[in-house]
Amino acid sequence: MKFRLFLDNRRNKISTSTLKVNQSKNLILNISILVLILINSVLAYSVINSVSARYFNSDDELLIDSTKVKIQAEVLNGCGVTDVAQKITEYLRAHKVDVVNLGNYRSFEIENSIIICRNDKIKYAEKVAAIVGLDHSNIIQQTNPDYLLDVTFILGKDYRNLKPINQR
Repeated sequence: MKFRLFLDNRRNKISTSTLKVNQSKNLILNISILVLILINSVLAYSVINSVSARYFNSDDELLIDSTKVKIQAEVLNGCGVTDVAQKITEYLRAHKVDVVNLGNYRSFEIENSIIICRNDKIKYAEKVAAIVGLDHSNIIQQTNPDYLLDVTFILGKDYRNLKPINQR
């Protein structure tokens, strides 16, 4: 009986020591799992955040800060007055519009300034019209995939009514 008691006590001591070792291993494993879950959560959040920022921004949001989107435009002189197109170009560039072409229109007999939208982004033409103080009724849409620019601004003989000329 004493021998059996001795063996039972010894088994209990062994089982409690292995139990403590197992508990500490379980604690380390649980902490490791929590750390991995936290790291995965941070990674998933950053991926979702960057994807949603890339695919769900509308053109309106981009136009709020014109440094995010460069409107590419050309300015053509249709009134025949020297340096007016250059002044308009400088004004547009100061307002973050990328004027990629400056020149003369095929005729100097254009009465009213017009803005031609060359793609489906009419908001770009409206933005240029707002910058120069031109009414939206002077915007024409002529979509052409061959054009690599957004807007063509043809200056007419009413150029004196535009903001860049009025403010000087």
